[in-house]
Amino acid sequence: MNASREHVASAECAAAPDEALAFLADGLRLGEWALGAMRTQEVAPGVVRGFSLFDGSACLVRPVPDAAAATVTYHVGSRPAQLVPRIRAQVVPSPRGCTVSLHAWRTPEMDDARWLRLVRCHEVEILLIQARLGPAGATPPSTTP
Repeated sequence: MNASREHVASAECAAAPDEALAFLADGLRLGEWALGAMRTQEVAPGVVRGFSLFDGSACLVRPVPDAAAATVTYHVGSRPAQLVPRIRAQVVPSPRGCTVSLHAWRTPEMDDARWLRLVRCHEVEILLIQARLGPAGATPPSTTP
C-alpha cells in the first residue's frame, strides 16, 4: 500500500460553487453520498448520525462549513463531545461550474486495509457527489413537457 498520509479525490460538477458548498454542508444530504454515513438523521443541532454500508455501525458527523474558504470540514466520531476533523471537502470555481475535492488524512492507528477502504470509498463518493450536482458540461434536463 502507498505510504501516503493524504488522499484527494476530485470531480468537475455543473453546479454553481455556492450550490455545491450548500449541498456538501448539509448533514442530512451527507447520507446520500457518504458510504460510511448513509441514511443520516439529525441527533443534535448541526450533528447527524449515519450508518456504514459496510457493517451497519453508526457514526456521528458535524459538517463545519467555511464559506470564505469554500470548504466543509467533517468532524467525525462516536461521541458528540469528541468529534475530530477527519475529512475536508473543497469547492473551486471552474468555467463549467466547480471542482469538488474530498481530502482525507490517514490517522496513525489506521492500518493499511482501513486506509485502502477509505481511499476507495472517496473515489466512489466523489462520483456520487458529481451525480447529485451534475457532471460539468452536462445539459440540464428539460423542464418543458
